[in-house]
Amino acid sequence: MKKSEIKFTVTLDEKNLPKSIEWDATDKEDEGMESTKSISLNVWDNLNHSTLRIDLWTEEMSVVEMKRFYIDVLSGMAQTILNSTGDEYYSEEIKELCDRLVKHVNDDNQKSGNQK
Repeated sequence: MKKSEIKFTVTLDEKNLPKSIEWDATDKEDEGMESTKSISLNVWDNLNHSTLRIDLWTEEMSVVEMKRFYIDVLSGMAQTILNSTGDEYYSEEIKELCDRLVKHVNDDNQKSGNQK
């Protein structure tokens, strides 16, 4: 049986806020730790039938990047729910939400002059 490992290393500042986040995985294309600005990890707790969440980001993660990150997360969830359950309605509802969020972010960026 094959095993795979994913590792996160978080360096904290004096206020215990993430200063840097690095990750590595045994099945990752490039070897060695890689830097990232944000992670979102969700784990199903079988005992309590609930979700455990870890959401971390560095101060270098801009607001626009954070919004786009979570649109991508939701979009990926839409595909996962379709693959795992075959529920097209559920998947399409998430995709439609993502479309509305993309429009909101783009409109907001145009108003404020941010094009990052």
